[in-house]
Amino acid sequence: MCVEVSEAYQVLIDRFVIHLRDEQNLSPHSVRAYKGDLESLADHAGRSKHADPRDLTLAILRSWLARLQTQGSARSSLARRATSARMFTAWGHRRGYLDQDASELLASPKAHRTLPEVLNQAEINEVLESLDAAANETDTALAIRDRAMLETLYATGIRVSELTGLDLDSLDRSRNAIRVFGKGRKERTVPIGRPAVVAIESWESRRGELSTKESGAALFLGERGRRIDPRTVRTMVHRALQAVPSAPDVGPHGLRHTAATHLLEGGADIRVVQEILGHVSLTTTQIYTHVSIDRLREAFKQAHPRA
Repeated sequence: MCVEVSEAYQVLIDRFVIHLRDEQNLSPHSVRAYKGDLESLADHAGRSKHADPRDLTLAILRSWLARLQTQGSARSSLARRATSARMFTAWGHRRGYLDQDASELLASPKAHRTLPEVLNQAEINEVLESLDAAANETDTALAIRDRAMLETLYATGIRVSELTGLDLDSLDRSRNAIRVFGKGRKERTVPIGRPAVVAIESWESRRGELSTKESGAALFLGERGRRIDPRTVRTMVHRALQAVPSAPDVGPHGLRHTAATHLLEGGADIRVVQEILGHVSLTTTQIYTHVSIDRLREAFKQAHPRA
């Protein structure tokens, strides 16, 4: 559906986009999402004869979300759009572009939270063993790289964007840790197990086969020698999971869920897991406690004669 945005709204949205990109350091994907949400709001306001952002009210915001709901938008999508509006109006009011913060009393629709699907320890071990066998059999730089990337994703629970952002000096061998930059370019240090370190070192010994003058300091490289693209990582993970019939194809984010769940099942404190994953809110991390409880209950049903 084509949206129409007034010049006044477009100017303000463009300024907000610059704020998100340059001051908040949000990813291009996140910036595009916020921009699209606000252009949808501007289109709705214009259709309501309120093309000037200074005319924005709580009633307009509520009618915008209500219209999206009638069009079939998911609750999670509505919640995200409400967040976009709140950030926009708070920023605009703070900078003096808006006379009031119209979103201050805007409630977010509660998104239905589904528990993430994860691999059990036998399944992830089988996936890693399959990649290990492929690397030993083919002895190619790409196969060794793929094994190192999947080992790192599972060992640390980092995001794909964080993996692709790793540099050669990101690995601290003395402490078995890696330095990553998460959302908003926030830096954190994440512990990494010895098997992943060994896999990375094996890849580093072959990295020169792919490196070019465009490689720079990037740890993981694509076939043409540039810093590896997130899409390449996702394709590799899906392929590795599909190669093991017993393993669900949860994708790379599923490996993050899996790492967090296995940490909690192993007795890690939830606040430690929060730090490892880089979650701002503990509430985000708590979903993994529910995953662990569900898995425990399922194991009990299968194992106990009087379950």
